[in-house]
Amino acid sequence: MVVKANRRFKLLAVDDNLNTLEIIKRILGNSGYDVLTCDNMITAIEILENQTIELVITDLKMPRHSGMDLVRYIGENHSGVGIIMVTGYPSIDGAVEAVKKGAEEFLAKPFTDEELLSAVKRVLDRLAIRHKAQPGIELDHPHGIVGRSRPIQNVFKLITKASMVTANVLISGESGTGKELVARAIHYGSSRSTAPFVPVNCTAIPEGLLESELFGHVKGAFTGANVTRTGFFQIADGGTIFLDEIGDASRSLQTKLLRVLQNKEINRVGSNEVINVDTRVVVATHKDLKALVKKDLFREDLFYRLSVFDITIPPLRDRHEDIPLLISHFVTDYCREMGRAPIAFSDRAVEALTKYPWPGNVRELENLIQKLVVILDKDIADIVDLPKSMRFSVSRNKGLDRSLAQVEAEHITNVLAGVKGNKTQAARILGIDRKTLREKIKKLEQTP
Repeated sequence: MVVKANRRFKLLAVDDNLNTLEIIKRILGNSGYDVLTCDNMITAIEILENQTIELVITDLKMPRHSGMDLVRYIGENHSGVGIIMVTGYPSIDGAVEAVKKGAEEFLAKPFTDEELLSAVKRVLDRLAIRHKAQPGIELDHPHGIVGRSRPIQNVFKLITKASMVTANVLISGESGTGKELVARAIHYGSSRSTAPFVPVNCTAIPEGLLESELFGHVKGAFTGANVTRTGFFQIADGGTIFLDEIGDASRSLQTKLLRVLQNKEINRVGSNEVINVDTRVVVATHKDLKALVKKDLFREDLFYRLSVFDITIPPLRDRHEDIPLLISHFVTDYCREMGRAPIAFSDRAVEALTKYPWPGNVRELENLIQKLVVILDKDIADIVDLPKSMRFSVSRNKGLDRSLAQVEAEHITNVLAGVKGNKTQAARILGIDRKTLREKIKKLEQTP
């Protein structure tokens, strides 16, 4: 199949192998692309500085400067240029490193005409979508996740990159930050999007049943096993399985998961039959897996298998500029669901919600909006309609005549109110340890 370009896109191919350059130029030239070629990074930079290049196709291993060096340079100086990495030494680690640096596709040599043309078309299609977006205005809720702040935009970029490789993904973040949304975005943006996405909460299934749920069982394997049952890994074959709260998995389950990741095979409970599965694994946790590894509570080899591609979701308190957008989003959804006209929020209410530390993150905000839509019998939510702990987020005295001790005392009080007295959460938000927080609270209590 020959993919004809709609207009003369200008592409640059970089490879120290002149035969490879000739092949790329012939394939793409015959399909309507304008292709420039060179055999080193220095010349490539000169071309990029003097001509409008829309896509660079670069070899990974080249003398003096590697393709990764060129990818890094493009990312830092020509962020609007698409990149395809080509290599004769394909590996998952290489692909992950390439896309982390900025490459959007990873092609292994030897490639067919159709593989090259399809990769070029995918990258150019993505560039076209970006160019349609107005500067400073993101597409409508990319990946189903609301936000325009820099931290969440970084997450969007990582989702896009993770969607382009088949590596395992570890998603970290506090409870309520939207880890499953990120996992779904990765799956539905990948080549596995037409296959099943199977979410599993490791803490919601009793330990005694979790192995059976994941790998299946045969009839008679245990009391109550009246029929043979297919497990989640087999159901997700060809697609993605999402294991939430993987940090709570038992050592026994960790060992079995390691085997699946290493060999791509499972055994149903009660059976020695080996079943091959092609299931991508995406896991999530609110715990620090590295700390668990050091305490020997999580297998180190499994950790490295799972964390080939890491995505950390920021807590809501670190993306407070997204809160007005989230309020609008949830209000629209729940008012439509309840069949009522959208409610508005007063400036004081928005200010309070923006300054509140949100220990429950986006989930807590969504639950609040849903509750207000249900119980409010007016069209504007004011600060008095918010829970008491949230009203304290707005300082009652913003004068400049307060001492530093007074400001600190007020902030500690507000944070403690926001987390309902949870000192561990409060210490984390304040950036101090629990001992220091206890000492400050004791001092506050002694102040008349």
